[in-house]
Amino acid sequence: MATLQKIYSDLDLTFNKVPGTRDVALSYDDQAVIRSVRYLLLTNFYERPFQPSLGSNLNKLLFEPFTNITASLLQNEIINVVTNYEPRVKVDHVNVTADPDHNSYSVYLQFYIGNNSTPTAVNLILQRSR
Repeated sequence: MATLQKIYSDLDLTFNKVPGTRDVALSYDDQAVIRSVRYLLLTNFYERPFQPSLGSNLNKLLFEPFTNITASLLQNEIINVVTNYEPRVKVDHVNVTADPDHNSYSVYLQFYIGNNSTPTAVNLILQRSR
């Protein structure tokens, strides 16, 4: 009987426990990469100790006016951050839509993980936090 080999694994930052061992649970493969991309986009500069340049400028851009230019800047920032800091991912498509009624942007990010031929999609809602 063949066993599946897990390629990617990351610490699950929800800090759920594994019932039998009481260790912190891990997330594997696609789920690990999706969470890594999500956390990377939501991290501000200087937020991670000893890695001040890791993160994105998305929070700063959320306080700009709701225009197509701001949406384009958000899109470029997302592409740059994921391309520079997540080597397991190849970005395929990013769509940023402004929602001025809710003071937010809707982000649709589609990417390929490793040599996988099927794309993976992540949806984010970016809102001001003040």
